[in-house]
Amino acid sequence: MSTATHARTVSAVDIDSRVDVVQTHLIDGGIVGIAAARLARRENVAFHLSCEAAEAAGFRACKRCRPREASQSERDAALIARACTLIERSDEPLRLATLAAASGLSPFHFHRLFKAATGLTPKAYADAHRADRVRKALPSSKTITAAIYDAGFNSNGRFYAASSQVLGMTPGRYRAGGERVQIRFAIGECSLGSILVAATDKGVCAILLGSDPNALVHQLQDRFAKAELIGGDAKFETLVAKVVGFVEQPRLGLDLPLDVRGTAFQQRVWRALRQIGAGKTASYGEIAARIGNPKSIRAVAQACAANMIAVAIPCHRVIRTDGQLSGYRWGVQRKRALLEREKRA
Repeated sequence: MSTATHARTVSAVDIDSRVDVVQTHLIDGGIVGIAAARLARRENVAFHLSCEAAEAAGFRACKRCRPREASQSERDAALIARACTLIERSDEPLRLATLAAASGLSPFHFHRLFKAATGLTPKAYADAHRADRVRKALPSSKTITAAIYDAGFNSNGRFYAASSQVLGMTPGRYRAGGERVQIRFAIGECSLGSILVAATDKGVCAILLGSDPNALVHQLQDRFAKAELIGGDAKFETLVAKVVGFVEQPRLGLDLPLDVRGTAFQQRVWRALRQIGAGKTASYGEIAARIGNPKSIRAVAQACAANMIAVAIPCHRVIRTDGQLSGYRWGVQRKRALLEREKRA
């Protein structure tokens, strides 16, 4: 007699077959597990309306597909989410071996699983989180040194050496609110309306879409209140033309150096967005699962809304679970147009 727990029959399964097949395991009508096995004879199979009823009759759940447990992907996502929490709560950098041991995995397996789920290595994730703590602490700390050590950096020298990558500027300048940072920008026109492209020496820091060029400039000023905004020259306008060309012809591709500024969580989301290929989409729930936080769907949506670099960080490729288009910072009609063009390309 079959020892697997079943709830209802499935007409698509031919129970008279005598070859190896895939046997589905159900709970209240929903498929929860799949196991490769030879089908039992009809006279040796009993059907029950629930797992509980089958277990009360002496059956047990399949030990191979474990239909009563979470799927392997769900278990992996929960494991990585716990590891992220350990990193975020630690005052000192955690060694890879320590994180792997806490997860019950080998360092090699843990490292590979962590990177696959978050898009970052454990060290890169820890660095991004510490950078976020520094950004939040610098404006209010009495000294720059205090902010550096409170964020978990072990030395001033090491932090200052990496400050341009961490902050996009020196700590002192960041503490002053980005004062005197030069941002070049230019405005072009495309079939979706006006488009503003802005960049620091490090890379593109904003791509904005809209109907009113002046409103786009005001948005840039609000985002970088103390920066020095400089109109782009002919060389910079070439960059704008490249972005416009991608909007009109997505098949051209867009590979730009970016100056991405956001929290560690936002950067994880934005990195996952850049892994969605042109012409494809993903739901907010799928993005949450990819970064190792399957329950953070609302936070993922907020990170998408905070994105200031349109098309290069393609938040327009994120849709609702039912396949419908959700909100878009630059208008749902533009989102629909971008997706339609990418599918045609």
